[in-house]
Amino acid sequence: MECRLGCACCCIAPSISSPIPGMPQGKPAGVRCIQLDANNLCKIFGRADRPAVCSDFKPDGAICGGSDAQALRVLSELEAATARAS
Repeated sequence: MECRLGCACCCIAPSISSPIPGMPQGKPAGVRCIQLDANNLCKIFGRADRPAVCSDFKPDGAICGGSDAQALRVLSELEAATARAS
């Protein structure tokens, strides 16, 4: 599966504990990554300073679903389940 350009749900829904350029403490769940541009594309895609958690995330039909709204819902539910388990 390929990413839907401009979806950016994986850059909004989950928390990221790794430092991100411009967000040295990472980002909380539900917060838009500072590295998203106006078209919801990653400004640091392919760069060495992009966090490994971002580079390692691969789109998957079970997570991304058939729409951006579905992806946001699934990722938000996974984030909430992970937070409860901690």
